[in-house]
Amino acid sequence: MVKTVELLNTLKDLTEEEFVDFKWHLKVEGLEGYQTIKESQLQNAERQDTVDLMVKTYQLPGAVEATKKILEMISRNDLLQKLPCFKNLEDRMCMKHDKPLELFCKTDQTCVCTLCTSSDHKTHEFVPMKEEYERQKAELGKTEAEIQEMIQKRRLKIQEIKHSVDLSKEAADREKAEGVQVFTALKESVERSLNELIETTEEKQRTTEKQAEDFIKELEQEISELKKRSSEVEKLSHSEDHLHFLQNFPSLKAAPPTKDWTEVSVRPPSYKGTVVKAVAQLEETLSKQMKKLLAEAELKRVQQYAVNVTLDPDTAYPKLILSDDGKQVHHGDVKKNLPDNLERFSDCGNVLGKQSFSSGRFYFEVQVKEKTDWDLGVARESINRKGKIILIPQKGFWAIWLRNGNNYKALTGFLNDLSLESRPQKVGVFVDYEEGLVSFYDVDAAALIYSFTGCSFTEKLYPYFSPGPNYGGKNSAPLIISPVNQTA
Repeated sequence: MVKTVELLNTLKDLTEEEFVDFKWHLKVEGLEGYQTIKESQLQNAERQDTVDLMVKTYQLPGAVEATKKILEMISRNDLLQKLPCFKNLEDRMCMKHDKPLELFCKTDQTCVCTLCTSSDHKTHEFVPMKEEYERQKAELGKTEAEIQEMIQKRRLKIQEIKHSVDLSKEAADREKAEGVQVFTALKESVERSLNELIETTEEKQRTTEKQAEDFIKELEQEISELKKRSSEVEKLSHSEDHLHFLQNFPSLKAAPPTKDWTEVSVRPPSYKGTVVKAVAQLEETLSKQMKKLLAEAELKRVQQYAVNVTLDPDTAYPKLILSDDGKQVHHGDVKKNLPDNLERFSDCGNVLGKQSFSSGRFYFEVQVKEKTDWDLGVARESINRKGKIILIPQKGFWAIWLRNGNNYKALTGFLNDLSLESRPQKVGVFVDYEEGLVSFYDVDAAALIYSFTGCSFTEKLYPYFSPGPNYGGKNSAPLIISPVNQTA
């Protein structure tokens, strides 16, 4: 075996000390990527034994490469040129027969020579080594493509995860900003109520102190007058002048002009219940303010999902008149001659939006100013559009309406009356498809009008509109799809 002999001759050129060092590198983990050989096997191994152990452990090509590495480690680079070179598969030699490896045994998945095929591998299936090389190389190309595809998928997944994190951060920042706004307003209300409590209490104390000061001042004035009278009386009592005494006694005898202080007192104001009353008022104020602030925050949240909605003329009832931009609709009284296509409402004054939604969340706003009648909401794709229509969820409609200028109802199947504090001038419609939620908002008041919850959506949803009849011009104002002001 020529190449094994070359390896042996290389080891023979080592001194005894170098050979010991060489074997030491084989038994420690100093060769990255190479299996270590047990110390017990190397302890008394001579050069031939060492070559055999290396070839058995690493195969001949691996043994040659390991020898190269160790020679570099022990500074015997001068011996590297003596080692055999394996340039390609055809140059490698059969370990058993010292013949070139020309064939590939498909049964054992190993390279063999022609002698092996007639002895150890004679019953096995084999092909030319080059042919197998080309086949496996082609497979390697496919594997590489698959690996690149897996890498790309994982890169896309990383982008998806990062995007989710970005969305989460945006939502968190928005939530924190809304929280700061709400709690700052509530904090200011608490501080304002506390200041009012302190001011009211101090004002009562100031009033009490002023009253006491006035009484004390008046009493001190009377004491001064009485002391003056006392001095005059004492002086007269020592007078020996009968005429003078008799002339002045009547004026000193009379009581001085003083106030009756018997019933006069300073009553401390009662502070009992002041704090309790202030807290009760604060609680009521905070409740109203918190409700308003949370409603405003909720409206801002759903406005983040604003979409561009336009009216679909192919669905419009023939008496409806749509603006050129598809943003306004009103009742025109006169029925136009239009194709009675499947999408069109034939008997009810309705129209759908062009845009459909089958996932996620969406929101749009409609101006209903100066109208006495209207319907708004969403409808599923498969609704009945011919003849009489019932606007209830069971029939594919989630809507609210106004009738007679002040009669608001949620069309749940029971015509739930809606009690609103004010007449909405602009109505916002929000849908969360996966959550099964349809909500209506009074945009100007930032107040929730009504929510359909627990809905089950399985089809496309379309925005739904009905401007109602004209009623002799009383309800001639159009429904107007308005741009959403998200900074409001």
